[in-house]
Amino acid sequence: MTTLPPLPMTRPKLTALARQKLPCSPRTKPRSELIKEKDDIDHYLEVNFKGLSKEEVAAYRNSYTKNVCVEMLRDGYHKSFTEFFALTEKWDALREAARVRSLSWAQRPLEEQPDKLDHFYYYLTRAETAERKEYFEEVYNNLYALACYFNNSEDKWVRNHFYERCFKIAQVIKIDGGKKEAEAHGHMGLLFEEDGQLLEAAEHYEAFHQLTQGRIWKDETGRVLNLLACESLLRTYRLLSDKMLENKEYKQAIRILIKACEIAKEGNDKKMEGEASYYLGLAHLAAGEYETALAVLNTYGKISADLDDDLSLGRAYEATAKVLQSQGQMAEAVKYLKKVVKIAKNNFQNLDFVRASTMLGDIYNEKVSILCFLLIREKFAEF
Repeated sequence: MTTLPPLPMTRPKLTALARQKLPCSPRTKPRSELIKEKDDIDHYLEVNFKGLSKEEVAAYRNSYTKNVCVEMLRDGYHKSFTEFFALTEKWDALREAARVRSLSWAQRPLEEQPDKLDHFYYYLTRAETAERKEYFEEVYNNLYALACYFNNSEDKWVRNHFYERCFKIAQVIKIDGGKKEAEAHGHMGLLFEEDGQLLEAAEHYEAFHQLTQGRIWKDETGRVLNLLACESLLRTYRLLSDKMLENKEYKQAIRILIKACEIAKEGNDKKMEGEASYYLGLAHLAAGEYETALAVLNTYGKISADLDDDLSLGRAYEATAKVLQSQGQMAEAVKYLKKVVKIAKNNFQNLDFVRASTMLGDIYNEKVSILCFLLIREKFAEF
């Protein structure tokens, strides 16, 4: 999540007055004093604020949200007002629906979160001003700032709204060689991925990857966009392949994981390439293609060894042991499992140690069971 600096804004007089009476404002008045009838409030204003106009008195009486709306309309930001009003309406509707579903739900009303209202006013009006001048890159930057600000579990739907707005505006930005469009595809991919719509996510991530190929673009945190695109695409392909394997669609799963391996190689990240090989090897194992699985897992093992990554090497050995066990090569499987046990002990990986030990126990038990069966059969043959 991008952390935004405090807004460098001077609040309009109406909203500044309205903010003074908010319960969460630093200049809080006693609640009993604020919730008065009209005559009492007028008297309070007359005593404390000399020379206020009727409009300014109304601003003090009105909610902060209403005053933001008034400021937008008065300053000519009709498009910002329409969008802001629609968002606040949806906010209230979602809040009420969530309240009905959960007795323990305690999300604060938007009215009690003036910083969020300030961000809406500041960035929406700046975006509208830029759009009038056809400074579309500036429009994008302001909408993206809002998406970043609302990037939390409670407000994710607001973030997604601005991701979609960014995506639309990015289509008309041509002066940056497609960087904003690439970023927007990445954001839309994340939106669909989080919603479980993996095919739609993959489409956006593929566009993200294609637009960043051969580029050295970086995001605001310094991450290379092409590498980020590769990681996002591989993650989505793996999730898709998991669903395919569950449905025994082995060919489709292997096809998409081969594509993932190719993309990982392009990303020039050995760890990522190794991970892709690992999941491809498991897919070949699930399909019963044991020799191919061994070859792919051997590649994963070599990459892990070159990186001095013991934990990944242990995973490679464990997966190889499973393939050998499926082939009936128990002695070879035992050799690899003993390596896994050794690595797990050296790295204090208790779960890996237990899992490998259990597999060893199963193999030994199977050997004992077969031996017992042969002895019993031999004994019965004597009668």
